[in-house]
Amino acid sequence: MFSSVAHLARANPFNTPHLQLVHDGLGDLRSNPPGPTGQPRRPRNLAAAAVEEYSCEFGSAKYYALCGFGGVLSCGLTHTAVVPLDLVKCRMQVDPQKYKGIFNGFSVTLKEDGVRGLAKGWAPTFLGYSMQGLCKFGFYEVFKVLYSNMLGEENTYLWRTSLYLAASASAEFFADIALAPMEAAKVRIQTQPGYANTLRDAAPKMYKEEGLKAFYKGVAPLWMRQIPYTMMKFACFERTVEALYKFVVPKPRSECSKPEQLVVTFVAGYIGVWKGLFARIIMIGTLTALQWFIYDSVKVYFRLPRPPPPEMPESLKKKLGLTQ
Repeated sequence: MFSSVAHLARANPFNTPHLQLVHDGLGDLRSNPPGPTGQPRRPRNLAAAAVEEYSCEFGSAKYYALCGFGGVLSCGLTHTAVVPLDLVKCRMQVDPQKYKGIFNGFSVTLKEDGVRGLAKGWAPTFLGYSMQGLCKFGFYEVFKVLYSNMLGEENTYLWRTSLYLAASASAEFFADIALAPMEAAKVRIQTQPGYANTLRDAAPKMYKEEGLKAFYKGVAPLWMRQIPYTMMKFACFERTVEALYKFVVPKPRSECSKPEQLVVTFVAGYIGVWKGLFARIIMIGTLTALQWFIYDSVKVYFRLPRPPPPEMPESLKKKLGLTQ
């Protein structure tokens, strides 16, 4: 599967134009003007140097694996960090008479279970959301390449928002299947007093009582909750990055330093989910922005190809009369 995806990825519009030119054996006439005889000059060694700076080829199995690893860190770490808040939120939903608000929920939990009680459910949270992140981000890159090749270069640009929505929905479908078992265990630990205190206690007990059904009966509600959210999360992020580089950042991304690019990533992640109540803005906005920041940082650290924001293909510009 990955070999066929890699083959398609080399020619898809999300690949970096510079790498694409090198792959096709073509040069940019603007960077390689014609020589004295009118023939294009041979590509300079700078092209080879640019290719060598990446640790793997765009669309290769290693590329997708490292993208998945970035998803593991971005989702696993951020969701585990907010376990106390998630625990209180779940208890407020299950028993609103006892847990009357965020601050009251923290107070009651600390009084009954102590500080350690705020960490209940951290293990299934870390494992579950790490697996979700692996599928969410890893499969998003896969589906984005596959769908863009189905559409073709011009339609990929024209329908790029729909492509982001479709790719993220497809990825989240599998991500929630990976998340469901750990999410079910986490909810039991956090909301049913006396049921279990750890994943080691909860998982065998759940299997003994209901079999595998206990771990997957919540997958449909997860799809209904997570797929629309993820569609908006990814589509808003992609279009916000595009808008920031077009209207806000005073220079092309290729001229920005890695720290500058990561700042744009964090800001785009925050802006993309800012509608809603103030508390939700702070929690979800920060969580989402950190996820994108961590994910993009992994790409930078492992020197993965990071395609620039999409540009209108030259063939489409000619059709629209924008170029001669």
